[in-house]
Amino acid sequence: MSHPSARRPLPPPFLADAPPLRPPVVRPSIRAVGRRAGTVLAPVAVLAAAHIVPAATWLPGLRLRCFPSLAGTGCPGHVALTFDDGPDPVSTPRFLDALDRLEVRATFFVLGEQVVRHPGVVRETVRRGHEVAVHGWSHDRPWLPSPVRDRRDVARAAAAVRETTGRSPRWYRPPYGILTSGRWAAARSAGLRPVLWTAWARDWTAEATAASVRATAAAELRGGGTLLLHDTDLASAPGCWHATLAALPEIVGDCREAGLCVGPLAEHGTG
Repeated sequence: MSHPSARRPLPPPFLADAPPLRPPVVRPSIRAVGRRAGTVLAPVAVLAAAHIVPAATWLPGLRLRCFPSLAGTGCPGHVALTFDDGPDPVSTPRFLDALDRLEVRATFFVLGEQVVRHPGVVRETVRRGHEVAVHGWSHDRPWLPSPVRDRRDVARAAAAVRETTGRSPRWYRPPYGILTSGRWAAARSAGLRPVLWTAWARDWTAEATAASVRATAAAELRGGGTLLLHDTDLASAPGCWHATLAALPEIVGDCREAGLCVGPLAEHGTG
């Protein structure tokens, strides 16, 4: 009788070393992948749209026609004079002196981090009769939604103004005029009213001159308008504030020759 192992046939050599069989890989179809990606990306797209669509108010035509209050449209016989990006210990006092000579008061939209660095300049601005408003904490661009950050930064800036001046700010203008839904909600939460502008002077560019600043402002400014200027080059071309300062008497003179009063937003009747 033969040994039991003798009856068990040996596997062919090419099968003896073969790897174990694995189940076939089933790859999803392109359509299934697309449906899955759409399911994931749809909420992201909705969130992004809700974040950035309000920023369309940056477009002057849309803002003036559909949101005149946000644009800063006020009493027909008045022009609101506003300055952004300060305070600056070098340039802002020069503007305060010029406004004293012109017997004009204005609204200064300040950055919270600059208020903390230069509180004396802010207090002097208020002492001379000007209005201080909120321009945010820093001069950043809000490309990504961050409602928590927006609320924190606007609230910090408003608190810095209040603690420095003893007065609660009333107005809010976002950096670059980009009013996202998060910034809008943050302003309202802080008790601030968003306001942009009806005219600017392109005084932040390296090519700006006193003549160009005056001409650009005059081309867009009308009675009831809000003019955007800058009292510092913090977020602009170095030294460009000199052109604005030189043009300021001419701009005020042009308004007065047209029979318009010039003053801060508090006297503008915005709404």
